[in-house]
Amino acid sequence: MDVQGDADARPAIVMKVFFRADASLQIGTGHIMRCLTLADTLTAEGVECHFICRDHPGNLIDLVRRRGFQVHVLPADADWVPSKGGLAHAAWLGSDWQTDAQQSECVLKDTQCDWLIVDHYALDSCWESALQPYYKKLMVIDDLADRHHACSLLLDQNWHGDKTPHRYNMLLPPNAVRLLGPQYALLRPEYAQLRSLMPPRDGLVRRVLVFMGGSDPTNQTAKVLQALMHRDLSWIAVDVIVGTNHPDPSGLAALAEARSGTIIHTGLPSLAGLMARADLMISAGGSTTWERLCLGLPCLVVSIADNQTATQLALASSGFSRFIGEMERVTTESILEEMRWALHNQHELVKQSQSGQSLVARSGATRVSAFIRDITYASALSNGN
Repeated sequence: MDVQGDADARPAIVMKVFFRADASLQIGTGHIMRCLTLADTLTAEGVECHFICRDHPGNLIDLVRRRGFQVHVLPADADWVPSKGGLAHAAWLGSDWQTDAQQSECVLKDTQCDWLIVDHYALDSCWESALQPYYKKLMVIDDLADRHHACSLLLDQNWHGDKTPHRYNMLLPPNAVRLLGPQYALLRPEYAQLRSLMPPRDGLVRRVLVFMGGSDPTNQTAKVLQALMHRDLSWIAVDVIVGTNHPDPSGLAALAEARSGTIIHTGLPSLAGLMARADLMISAGGSTTWERLCLGLPCLVVSIADNQTATQLALASSGFSRFIGEMERVTTESILEEMRWALHNQHELVKQSQSGQSLVARSGATRVSAFIRDITYASALSNGN
């Protein structure tokens, strides 16, 4: 599709976009957060954005509203039980897909929806096709490549080496536009701003940043802190980010109190500032992967969900990070050993930093927004508008 003409010469197209995404204790917060980044970018360009979210325990509905977006809330059903044989993440939806589609239809049917943007592992082409009368274009944000989609545009910001371009073969309509890889990562603008200001990293570890996701239901953060309490590491400054849905913030506060030079941070609008001043990160393998790669922050990674492992193995095998392992196999001792490796491999950390920045673009959200506008404009031309 060649729609790269003079954007400034195009007539303005007023658009209304709806996001269907959730956060919960089980899902985590990353899907909502990356959708908010794209919504902020679109809003700055004059697009009206809405969210459709289910009222799960641990949702981020209030946060989305505080960011200035209208949220259409789907009710929780505590008695619902997923049937066997469905999608791998069907339980994350909180209802069967037909009910979710009917409830979403009630939101969409009496309004203009130019784009419906779906970021949900529990939804596939069945749900998307059921709602097709109520939107003009569909965009899907995915990481898994494990189900079919009926979309015009698909974004997967993950990296799988040579497999990256081929992961959605046979899963999309033939004319669907694919945006694949970290050059399309949905990063807030402060990451690009800080990246342009930061000097190259020197590979010395003086300050460590710990973040194990917005939920961390198995409390991997405590495991990391216990490893960092070893006397060999007692001189290192540590910043710990505790997510909104963490199960034991008071326990983490007690661990931090017992270790000098340790600061707990909560309720941060962005991790960019802490990433910029850290020398090393110990992190889960979620969407913060692309944020820290953008800032060239070397990382020791723990996979806290099955869907994180493949990407993190691919990144580690190419030298973009160091993969400690899946959380069930990671111990305080293995974290300690990896920290000792980091302290004695300054050159390797410098290489990580440089290669990571070469992989991730500074302006992924702007690139994605441009494709949405281009497809909209091309469609308007083909329809004679």
